[in-house]
Formats: sequence, structure tokens, C-alpha cells
Amino acid sequence: MARRDARNWHDCSKMIGLLCLVASILIQHGVSGQRVKVEPEVLSYPGQTVNLRCAFTDATGMQLTMVTWIYEPKDGERINIAVFLPNFEPNYPASPVKGRVSFMPSPPNVNNPSIEISNVRMNDEGKYICEYATYPTGNEQGITYLIMLAKPQNSASVVTVEAGGTKPVVVARCESVDGRPAATISWVTAVNGNATTVAKTGADNTETISSEYRMLPTPADNGKDLSCVVAHRTQVKPDSFLLKLAVQYAPLVTIVGYDNNWYVGRTNVMLTCQATANPAPLTTQWKTMSGEKPDTVQITDNVLKVLKVDDAVNTTFVCEVKNRIGIGRDTVTVIVRGTRLPEKGATTGSIIGAIIGVIILLAIIGTAIAMYRKHSSKKVTGDGPPKYKPPPPKKTNSSATRQPNTNHVPAAEDRPLQDQYYNTQSAEPVTDLDAYHDDEAYGEDEREHYYAAAPSGWDDPGNNEVPPPYMRTDSDPQDDHQGPNVSRGESFVSSAMFV
Repeated sequence: MARRDARNWHDCSKMIGLLCLVASILIQHGVSGQRVKVEPEVLSYPGQTVNLRCAFTDATGMQLTMVTWIYEPKDGERINIAVFLPNFEPNYPASPVKGRVSFMPSPPNVNNPSIEISNVRMNDEGKYICEYATYPTGNEQGITYLIMLAKPQNSASVVTVEAGGTKPVVVARCESVDGRPAATISWVTAVNGNATTVAKTGADNTETISSEYRMLPTPADNGKDLSCVVAHRTQVKPDSFLLKLAVQYAPLVTIVGYDNNWYVGRTNVMLTCQATANPAPLTTQWKTMSGEKPDTVQITDNVLKVLKVDDAVNTTFVCEVKNRIGIGRDTVTVIVRGTRLPEKGATTGSIIGAIIGVIILLAIIGTAIAMYRKHSSKKVTGDGPPKYKPPPPKKTNSSATRQPNTNHVPAAEDRPLQDQYYNTQSAEPVTDLDAYHDDEAYGEDEREHYYAAAPSGWDDPGNNEVPPPYMRTDSDPQDDHQGPNVSRGESFVSSAMFV
């Protein structure tokens, strides 16, 4: 266990040592990068003078022995262009910038050995290195990139084409010439097509960008918008060129004016030959399918006028329009009628619709007024369902004080009184009094009259008492007396009842 821990500790110490070494190297590079202070990027146009600055920020404990400026082209080897050694004159070895490069200020200062290049060219673009030879640390350097700019010449143009082809053709071109760096070109349009872009290196390391827009043109594409947009680093905003497509096509012809109501005797009717074309039409010619022109026909430019319709006008008229691309034509067949067709007013449908709309509106208004009046009358007269429940019928004094005579009634059997009573009673005929008895809506006066005519207290609908049972006796004189045999529908008087 102890050996394993010792082995792990040994490996860990090796890793820590390696990390410390890498950190020291990075720190040294960082310090050296910070000591030699330069500008990371310098922009210039051809013919200008550029200043490439360099300075050693902290030389404490060090000796600056020599400064060398090195030029490294984009595609090439390093070349020394300027050397300065204290106590010696500056030296400018053979290079592409010899005679145009010098230390600034003059005489140079080892702590600030900046240079300037006059009349810069496009080929001067590349990497410039300010390198110090120091003691005891060795060489330290800083890098500046010189970027040459060239403002391009931008242009765009339309290519005139003919419609009707089977392969896409170039309809517009856009170019950005002698720019540095290369420009970017884009197209903005609603027509269907594709763009192809080609780059070409020009003099002094400039770039020329050419773009073509291709499409399959149709007559409908003529005059549509097409924009070329060129963006470049030297421009504040992109250049936009608005173009109009130029598509040439043969005339498209349409004859108007025939209303299918040419009848015998009609006068001064006309046919107009309308045509669109690119380029503009050259000639317009009227013909008939029969080859003969009716005598009543007059032609003026693209208008055919019939002074009076007759059977000779019953033919097919042809209008031909010609331009440089080709010929376009249209025909119309005239049918001469014996009588005039009834003409429909242009506003008949509108008038009928308006009348129907007014009728519907009046019906809606009348319905609303009727409903409102009905609702108001109900409020005034109090019609409608009652707002309260009517009280139960009152008992009269005669029926309330009258007691049934029970002197001759024997003791009641064990059956309920209600069942005994109804089992001994004979059936009574249906009378009008039954209807009044069941109707809860009869008036108070009628109710009192009915109570006064009742023969006994249990006839009162308001009396909830049960009448006593009726018992027969042998001494009853009415045993042999039979009541009249009256059908139910002939009288409202029931059989005699003895109490």
C-alpha cells in the first residue's frame, strides 16, 4: 500500500513539474510579446505613405544590441528591409521597398525604431516584423500586417434577350473591377433565375469580380426589377444598381368590342385591336377569313368600324400585328342576328338586392316594435301567471256549526270510516257542480253561492271532515220506496239520502 502511494506521488510530482515548465514558457512569450509593442494591422491605399511603429517598452536589466525590420510577403520568403545597430548608420538591404523605406525619426532611436514606407504599392501587402536582438534573453519580436486597400469600380448592365428560348440566357451583368480585397456581389429580384460569379486577379494584386444573372425569359418578365448589390471594405454602404429586364417578344394581340348582339340594322359598332410587344409594333392589319371586306366597314389604324350591320358582316375578322420579332394575331367571329337581344341593365341586380335588403330591414324593425309593445302592455294590465298562491276556501257558518246526527248510528266497524262510507253510498251522476268543485279558478261570489245551496256540511269542499256511515234499519219507512231510475245523463239530482 505504501509503495503504491509513493508511486502515485512520484507521478504527480512529474506532472506538476511539466505544467510549471509550460507555464514558464508561456509567460516568457507573453512578456516578450508585450515588450515589443507594434500595431497589429495597418490599412493603406496605393500611393500613400504608411508608418509602421515599433517600441521596446521595458529594457530594465537588458541590453538592446540591434533592431531588424523583416518583410514577409503573402507568398514568398522573408527579406530584411531595414537594420539599425547603435553607434552605426542605418542600413537598408536590397528589397522590393528599397529606396522607399526609412527609419523614423532620423537618426533612429533603438528604443523606438519605427519605419515608414512611401508610395506604397499593392504588392507591398504582407507581414512586417520588428525584431530585437537583446542580451541576455535573445531575440524578441512584434508583427504588423500591412493591408492594401483598393476601391473598386462597380457597374451593372442589362442584356436584351428574346423570349421563347429553351435554355437559360444571361439577362444582366454586374462587375467590381480592381478592388482590394475582393468585393462581394449579390442579386435581388422576384424573377426565377441563377447567378454565376467569377474572380480574376488583376494588376498590382487587385481583384476583379464579375457576376452574371441567367434565366429563361418570358414576355411577362419584360420590365421587371432586378438589382445588383456590390459590397466592399472601402465603401461606407453597398452600391445597389436597379435594373429593368429587357425581354423582346412578338406581339400579343387581343380584339375587344364584340358584345354578341350585332343585329341587322345596328349602326356604328367597332372592334379594337389591342397589342403589346417589345419592340413596339410596326404595322396593324385587318382581314376577313373570306378575303372580302364588307362595304360598310371602315378601318382606321387599329380600329374597325361597321357603319351598319347587315348579312355581309356575318364573318370572321382577323387582326395581325407585326414587329421585328414576329407576327401576332387574334380573331373574332361575328354572328348577325335578325332581332336585337334584350339588354340587361347594369344596375338591375343592385336594385333588386337593395329592395330585398330594405324589406328585410323593415320586417326586423316591425317585429322589434311589436315585441316591445306586447311586453309593455303586459306590464300595465298585469297579464301573465299569478305572482302569488291563492288562499284556501273559507268555511261558511252554516256548514261549520252544523253537526251530523249520530243518534241512530250504531257503533262503527273496525274498518276505516272513509272506506265504510264510500262502500255504502250509491254512485252519483256527474253534474256541473263537480266541475265547479274541482276548478280552483272560480270566483269568490260563485263559491259562496255554492256553499249556501249545499244540503249538508260534507258537501262543502272546504270541509275536511269524513261523513258518518249510513246504516239501514227494519223500521225505516223508506225501505220499499225505490228511487226513480234516471240515467246519468238525464238529471243532476242524486238518489235520496237519509241522515
